Amino acid sequence: MDIDAWVWWLIGAVGLGIPLVLTAMPEFGMFSVGAVAGAVTAALGFGVVPQVLVFVVVSVALIAVVRPIATRHRDDRPQHATGIDALKGRQAVVLERVDVHGGRIKLAGEIWSARTLDTGQSFEPGEQVDVVDIDGATAVVM
Repeated sequence: MDIDAWVWWLIGAVGLGIPLVLTAMPEFGMFSVGAVAGAVTAALGFGVVPQVLVFVVVSVALIAVVRPIATRHRDDRPQHATGIDALKGRQAVVLERVDVHGGRIKLAGEIWSARTLDTGQSFEPGEQVDVVDIDGATAVVM
């Protein structure tokens, strides 16, 4: 059983595609595309040296071009705050007097226990306050 060189390149491309799926490292995908380019070169009847050169050139070119673009897009993506980080910096309404010892506020549609950041501050019901931190289940406001 004699297998053509292009089939070996395709087997290599699939072999490089498996770690891509398992590790989510896009470099393996770029090597896989390089192997497909090597398979096309082999199918066109070129020898081993041109096949390897096409594989290397295509793989390196993809890494050199695609990787910086992907990194830039990943870094430009806005970061979404979740959990308590999403509550920091939001405004709340005082429901029960808030001072250094405690109180209640309505924050993001929920009732939270709260305390003031500064010991001398206090807020009366109906006032707007800013949440500066979340300490356990208590919002720290000012």
